[in-house]
Amino acid sequence: MTENHESKQLLHLVFGGELTSLTGVNFRDLDGLDIVGIFPDYKSAERAWRAKAQETVDNAHMRYFIVHLHRLLEPSDASATKA
Repeated sequence: MTENHESKQLLHLVFGGELTSLTGVNFRDLDGLDIVGIFPDYKSAERAWRAKAQETVDNAHMRYFIVHLHRLLEPSDASATKA
């Protein structure tokens, strides 16, 4: 029997949408949210986030976010605070 020595997945969600104002985080249309994807690490999530943010740079109300899903799935995990 072999042990699995793969690094732990630290899942991240990248999503965005148009905000109602520049000062808050209320979305204009929840049905229109752009779910970019779920990524296995912060580095790949950040690349996707940067690409989508660059595509929408002309719309000041459009914002994209990275959500640390691994922190929601395992909030007591000490490694969750490192990425």
